[in-house]
Amino acid sequence: MKQKINVGLIGLGTVGTGALRILRQNAELIRHRVGVPIEVTRVAVRDLKRDRGVDIPPGLLTNDPAKIIQDPDIDIVVELIGGYQPAKELILSAIARGKHVVTANKALLAGHGAEIQRAACLAAVNLGFEASVGGGIPVIKALKEALAGNRILSIYGIINGTSNYILSKMTHEGRSFEDVLAEAQRAGYAEADPTFDVGGIDTSHKLAILVNLAFGAYVNVNDIFTEGITAISPLDIDFGKQLGYKVKLLAIAKMHDGQVEARVHPTMVPEEYPIAKIDGVYNAIQIVGDASDDIMLSGRGAGSLPTGSAVVADIIDITRQILLAPSRTLPADCAEARGPLKLQPIELIRSIYYFRLVVLDQPGVLAQISGILGKHRISIAQMIQRGRKEGGSVPLVIMSHTALERDVRHAMLEIKALSCVSEQPVVIRVEGEEQ
Repeated sequence: MKQKINVGLIGLGTVGTGALRILRQNAELIRHRVGVPIEVTRVAVRDLKRDRGVDIPPGLLTNDPAKIIQDPDIDIVVELIGGYQPAKELILSAIARGKHVVTANKALLAGHGAEIQRAACLAAVNLGFEASVGGGIPVIKALKEALAGNRILSIYGIINGTSNYILSKMTHEGRSFEDVLAEAQRAGYAEADPTFDVGGIDTSHKLAILVNLAFGAYVNVNDIFTEGITAISPLDIDFGKQLGYKVKLLAIAKMHDGQVEARVHPTMVPEEYPIAKIDGVYNAIQIVGDASDDIMLSGRGAGSLPTGSAVVADIIDITRQILLAPSRTLPADCAEARGPLKLQPIELIRSIYYFRLVVLDQPGVLAQISGILGKHRISIAQMIQRGRKEGGSVPLVIMSHTALERDVRHAMLEIKALSCVSEQPVVIRVEGEEQ
């Protein structure tokens, strides 16, 4: 049996530093739990002189990741540099040399996960990626192990802390998206270029990974309908409160008669739902299984120590599997060849809808709008008209019963062409039971 497990770390940013701290501070605890020491024996960084707040002996550092890949004594390679290249090349090279791999790279897994998983299967090595979704929340392990006996029926996730922080601030303080985004950037919760976060792209990458695990096939991330939070206004959040809802950026996946719908967009959620109560930079993933029923996992979705904790969990898990060999090897999941999964087109989903229109305050307007909705089989559940401004424009809010997305799109095209409608209609999908 091996006397220790050697780890090579590629990248020492926020997550890498967190993982290294945990491995050092809890070294004796980890050794006790797995039976052998786990030691970081080499670290690859771009800048050898940069101070990262952790003490690293000079002999441990290199600016050449190939030295980690080629080191025959390293058992596990941890990739934490992000992006597509050179991360993909490094991971595949490590796998080809028989090394186990841990990564937090959600964009790479969402776009090239099938290829990397196949390579790991052929090489009989393990691929750990718990840190790719939900930071310190153990959702990957939950889907792969704890819920493996379930047929997963649905997943609802708040899996981007930046967007959740912004929407929470807008909800509690009534401030604009632009104002809160600027504050989030100053506080370090949002990047200088926040497009991936507020545009829903980061969330769609993570949803692609969850869909793969939950429904057993790979999905092209470009096929996931994705809409960000940039168009959400304090007015819509305020109307949502009146109607009993909170606005959250949700990742949603559901199984319907053998077809899967996967979508990312701002969603109105009943305020009494547990996921509606998740605020700030926290994440939450709600999973419904046919046997387990409703389960929700929540916690910090990002940060040095929470995400580093997920990286270390994968290292420990793979260490245990290495120690089982050769008597019992548990390589990457090669039980079946997973083909691409065709998603249900967004036009065919059914949902409740919130519409906010800005219309002229004049006779006949409600009749025109309700007539168009009725023509397209959209039934009105509630209606709010705020204020009176005869001859001027006022907001009109309509909450529908369950309707078909395609019908909603056709109706909105007709409604926004009306002369009485003075602004682009706002449409927000709603999750929850019919009132």
